[in-house]
Amino acid sequence: MVKLENMKNISLSDSVINLDHGDPTAYEEYWRKIGDRCTVTIRGCDLMSYFSDVNNMCWFLEPELAEAIKELHDAVGNAATEDRYIVVGTGSTQLCQAAVHALSSLAGTQPVSVVAAAPYYSTYVEETTYVRSVGRRRVGFRQERKGPCIELVTSPNNPDGTLRETVVNRPDDDEGKVIHDFAYYWPHYTPITRRQDHDIMLFTFSKITGHAGSRIGWALVKDKEVAKKMVEYIIVNSIGVSKESQIRTAKILKVLKETCKSEAENFFEYGHEMMKNRWEKLRGVVKESDVFSLPKYPEAYCYFFGKTLGSYPAFAWLGTKEETDLVNELRRHKVMSRAGERCGSDKKHVRVSMLSREDVFNVFLERLANMKLIKSIDL
Repeated sequence: MVKLENMKNISLSDSVINLDHGDPTAYEEYWRKIGDRCTVTIRGCDLMSYFSDVNNMCWFLEPELAEAIKELHDAVGNAATEDRYIVVGTGSTQLCQAAVHALSSLAGTQPVSVVAAAPYYSTYVEETTYVRSVGRRRVGFRQERKGPCIELVTSPNNPDGTLRETVVNRPDDDEGKVIHDFAYYWPHYTPITRRQDHDIMLFTFSKITGHAGSRIGWALVKDKEVAKKMVEYIIVNSIGVSKESQIRTAKILKVLKETCKSEAENFFEYGHEMMKNRWEKLRGVVKESDVFSLPKYPEAYCYFFGKTLGSYPAFAWLGTKEETDLVNELRRHKVMSRAGERCGSDKKHVRVSMLSREDVFNVFLERLANMKLIKSIDL
């Protein structure tokens, strides 16, 4: 048994812990310390209209949120915002669907494939199926290219944390389009090595700050017609995005921007140290077990922090050296994870969230350290 410091597992000792989803409750403590600086007061007569900015293509985008998004990206240096259309959605999931709808609609009458290199974000298959069901059935998810295609590039990748580039579509390819999902391209997860500059870039509030309940994401889009089609999809899907969520998000993003250069309150410094600590603990357990495996990530110079750093992804792509069904093995030990097969991989891999509360994470480490795997004859 591996001895782990500050183990607070009394109330969780017999509970099933769910690390399948990516509920980012790990950041609660930071925002509790910030106190009322992110508090927003909304009166009964406020925010009653459907419309936010009638002169904007995305007419339900609150100007305050658009400003906060631009300011934060400028402060962090992770994405270009000039000469872009900002499209706001209820998280990056809706925006990914909107982008697939837009690109497939503008492709004419030809069937369009959506491709992603494995292992890929498991929900991409579900999202593509949904877009196909509400459209003209011309979109289908594949793992290889046949004809015009839309490539989904997640970097850092979900589930394995690697930095990704396009593998199917070339920049000069008129038939191929790319959607870049940068949900995790923030300094607490990975070094900011360059200012990303692509046609469609997706971001989500939940994975930056942990405020998943606000359901806000945004896309930075170069092409006006693509942005129009994305807005069209969101209008049909949800008639815009909650103004209350937008105002709260704008407030928190502004506080984030104000504190990101502070030594005492820098959220990204806090998040980076927390993620580093968790990964070091997990790698220690994996090394001692001699049963499990984890990806290795190269260090790189981070322009935000001004020094060379490692990567500490939001999810662990946990593998096993044994011939076994790892998701079921973890379930036997009351740990829920996401099966590698759902991500286009195999039974020997699972995705495990690194963003749970501290006590839950520590119980996971304890259970992992004490696991004895049963070999499967089905592999």
